[in-house]
Amino acid sequence: MDQLLAMRVFRSIVDAKGFSAAAERLGTSHSTVSRQLKQLEATLGVQLINRNTRQFALTAAGERYFAASVDILERVDAATEAMAGEHQTVAGRLRVSVPLAIGTLELADWLPAFQKHYPDLQLELSCSDQFVDLVAEGFDVALRISGPLADTSLVARTLAVSDIVLVASPAYVAQHGLPRTPQQLAKHELLTFSGTHAADHWVLTSGRGAPAHVELNGRLTFDAITALYSAALAGAGIAAFTRHTVQTDLARGHLVHLLPGYSLGARHYYALYPQTRYVAPKVRAFVDHMAEHYRKR
Repeated sequence: MDQLLAMRVFRSIVDAKGFSAAAERLGTSHSTVSRQLKQLEATLGVQLINRNTRQFALTAAGERYFAASVDILERVDAATEAMAGEHQTVAGRLRVSVPLAIGTLELADWLPAFQKHYPDLQLELSCSDQFVDLVAEGFDVALRISGPLADTSLVARTLAVSDIVLVASPAYVAQHGLPRTPQQLAKHELLTFSGTHAADHWVLTSGRGAPAHVELNGRLTFDAITALYSAALAGAGIAAFTRHTVQTDLARGHLVHLLPGYSLGARHYYALYPQTRYVAPKVRAFVDHMAEHYRKR
């Protein structure tokens, strides 16, 4: 006896509330459905459906077996869909919400390879540091840079954890000197961010001694990470970014890492998408690509 098939027949009988209706759903005969149930009951050694009443009714054993059958069949179906999804063409429109840092400053580091791997996918990027309601606003997936997330109904996959570093342009360092301690930062031009994750001070720790608090009272304040980044590159002052954001320009010598012995904490990079039994191939492809991108950095 094919027990999975028998489970499906049993589930159909219960869902349809009768043998004839179940047979119609399954495209088979009443006698076949009845025979499958009898074989299943014989194999289990219990009666699943009470046939002694006019009303359709499960026995106590039938109720327990029905709950277990639903769970097993849904797991099997989910696994089958997931395997089938791996061979499906990644195509169609993918709507993604990304922070400005990922959608602009880091775009050249991850987008070309993604487009090359998935030429049939139409990617629609919304670049903003504002959190969006994925379901209400029709997004398939969102990337976020933040501290540890609070409880969420969304699936939250951690792509990377990146430390926060202080940087300035070589021109700024040549003109104003290289700060050697957090206290010396008070004599420098500190660029302030007033957008998401805005702070009125930096907290630098070195593992030796108490944390150093540096007040942010510079002359320049920005509400967009892209403008803040442009100002740092232009030599306007010292700014704080995740290492992932500045890594390319650090490697090229366009920026200098300041006070490398100190830490300003870290930010988590997340991929968020709605909880469903089956993740669409296009969503899985994008999330996997970004996870691999950050793994290599």
